[in-house]
Amino acid sequence: LPQDPMDFEWSYWIEWGRERILWLLAGHLLVSQMSRLLVEKYKPWCLMVYGMAACWLLLGIKGFAVILLHATISFAVAQFQLSLLTWLCSLILLSTLRIPAVEEAKRKWYDTENEYYLLLFTVSVRCLFCTSFSLEYCWHGPAQKSSHSFLWMLAYVFYYPTFHNGPLMNFDEFSKQMRRQEAFSLKTNLSILIVGIIRIFFWWCLAELMIHLMYIHALYSSAPPLEAASYWALGGLALAQVLFFYVKYLILYGVPSLLLQMDGLKPPALPCCVSLMHSFTKMWRSFDVGLHRFLVRYIYVPMGGSQSSLLGTLFSTALTFAFVSYWHGGQSYLWYWGALNWLGVIVENGVKRILSISLIQDLI
Repeated sequence: LPQDPMDFEWSYWIEWGRERILWLLAGHLLVSQMSRLLVEKYKPWCLMVYGMAACWLLLGIKGFAVILLHATISFAVAQFQLSLLTWLCSLILLSTLRIPAVEEAKRKWYDTENEYYLLLFTVSVRCLFCTSFSLEYCWHGPAQKSSHSFLWMLAYVFYYPTFHNGPLMNFDEFSKQMRRQEAFSLKTNLSILIVGIIRIFFWWCLAELMIHLMYIHALYSSAPPLEAASYWALGGLALAQVLFFYVKYLILYGVPSLLLQMDGLKPPALPCCVSLMHSFTKMWRSFDVGLHRFLVRYIYVPMGGSQSSLLGTLFSTALTFAFVSYWHGGQSYLWYWGALNWLGVIVENGVKRILSISLIQDLI
């Protein structure tokens, strides 16, 4: 049966994966296992060099220079050890991705739109990594500066499994785990790899079946079928779409997560099945765990979070969702999406507070 081509993200990453990215990930796996076996002490630097080479190969010298420039500017601003200045720098660097003149200049570097989009997606994700490193640098004392050197920033930013699309791993977790030297067992790693490949292959087959049989995204792209459908059918379509989104990210995050395990790191948990969730709060906590940890550690808690007053909690939550919407692209529909999610989280937490009152509990 013909494939539903309307899900851009799936078609895009599958095409890049088949052409180059899977081969480069296999190269990373080989370099990683060889360095763990022979030169465990220098593993971060071996992987850093490989990541830089892979970036150069895929994005060209100009794309490589853009990412290196972002990292250099972020590191330079972090020297002032002011969190507000670091955030300002990060938002300015992120905003450069949306300047029309800069976009046109970058497009001219490549022969196809797909190559330009690969740079765009990669730089967007790298901005989060640069922000994480810079804020950790601001928060740590002089005694810990050696573990927050520019070389460690490059090892973190150019770590290839998470390079193009994530998942996100905060710098403090990455550096602690990368420094930890463990006993290397080729047999154990091989069993982890085989089981991981089987699971990912199963998820990929399931996703391909959904793409070839269900046509969820094709239906969503056309108004007449939606207008003619009953509310039950619309609800079924909505559920089908989020279930496909879940399976898709099991694969997109499952492949790099498997490589993180092979490198001796503990990846963020893979997304929870959306059918098991009944709340906005749980969805945000357990779907993209890496992004959730980033938002909580660097935005929600520093702005007061749940420990502040009611207005403070509302503001810190709103700021968190505002950043998520802006980072995803800042289009008007993303602001609506962020606002509705913020409202969902606020209503849930408000109901929880009401239900925690002893009088209400007695009535229940």
